[in-house]
Amino acid sequence: MPIKSLIKETLSLQGFRVDSIDRYSFGLNIKIVSDRRYRPRCGKCGRTGKYRDTRPERQFKHVPLWGLPVFLSYSPRRVVCKHCGGIYVEQIPWASGKRRLTDAFACYLATWARLLPWIEVARLFHCAWGTVASAVDFVVQYGLENRDLSGITHIGIDEIARRKGHKYLTNVYDLETRKLIWSGEGRSEHTLRQFFEYLGPEKAKSIQGICCDMWMPYINVIEEKAPDALLVFDKFHIVRHLMNAVDQVRRDEVTEKGKEHKQLIKHSRYIWLKNPWNLTDKQKTKLGSLEKLNLKINRAYLLKESFRNLWSYKTVGWATKYLKQWFWWATHSRLDPIRKFAWMIRRHEENILSYFKMPITNASVEGLNNKAKIISRRAYGFRSVRSHILNLYHCLADLPWPKMVHTFV
Repeated sequence: MPIKSLIKETLSLQGFRVDSIDRYSFGLNIKIVSDRRYRPRCGKCGRTGKYRDTRPERQFKHVPLWGLPVFLSYSPRRVVCKHCGGIYVEQIPWASGKRRLTDAFACYLATWARLLPWIEVARLFHCAWGTVASAVDFVVQYGLENRDLSGITHIGIDEIARRKGHKYLTNVYDLETRKLIWSGEGRSEHTLRQFFEYLGPEKAKSIQGICCDMWMPYINVIEEKAPDALLVFDKFHIVRHLMNAVDQVRRDEVTEKGKEHKQLIKHSRYIWLKNPWNLTDKQKTKLGSLEKLNLKINRAYLLKESFRNLWSYKTVGWATKYLKQWFWWATHSRLDPIRKFAWMIRRHEENILSYFKMPITNASVEGLNNKAKIISRRAYGFRSVRSHILNLYHCLADLPWPKMVHTFV
């Protein structure tokens, strides 16, 4: 098949035609000219307009052919559009905006950018890192403008560390489809308000349940922007707070009783924190010997295990009754970290018990956050917040892609 026919098969050229194909040291240069049988279309509204003049020739990088770089050369026309009331550069079907690469090549690069770091994609296809970033930006912006968010009913909110120094991103996920809905810099009230402004008041009203941790800036905004949604505190974050309290009891006991006691419970940290069924035989043996001693950490361990029973209840009434009983045990344990945890549970009791009305968790969110961290590590981090968020959308949001005449990958 001649190269000219290949170009016609892979590009939408209605209103244009291939004039010549030249082979240079830098690759193939395909010159495209306008077809005078068609009137030029306005680049803003897409309607036909009156020819005004012709601009200097531009080159657009296209998908490589048999390892050879391919460039499209065209001199765009300007049209007088009576609908827009101005003079605009004509609509070019193979490229969008002012990018010097075709839409097909942008999708080609963006596909590889999901699998490899952007710098590696740039090296592989002999282009600049900014070209790959521009390709991903084109695909993501198209996806964000054309995706449907009307069916969102349950969302999960969590933050991830972007870099050292308490630099965070707030991510909002759809708990049903397990897709990223929105990502923004920081973890403040202002950050989450930006999400609800992006979502809009009508879609916010359709949200039935929101799962997040006990972070007050999030709670304040949720109560303000989605008052009808049921707020559920993630049970995995609650258990994490309990684990920290148990470990603090162990640390305090070692500090209080000195070196001899430290040798006694040495290498026992994960014995107290792990689930009993995950203990190795050696850990089970050591736990059995430590349980015979009158240790504070053992009391904390028993309280931790008894708190697990809370999640086995099916109704709010029975769960409330058990939680009150556990609260009495914890506050009378004479263990300060456990007592602080118990009072924290009491302050947020209503939203913790909401789990028994709507059993949603951020388990899938934690998994997606781990993927987000892998994406960042794979690229050795991103210098700008925008690039980081752009890549998260690209890899985790499952956005619709621009429709191409031909699929290259």
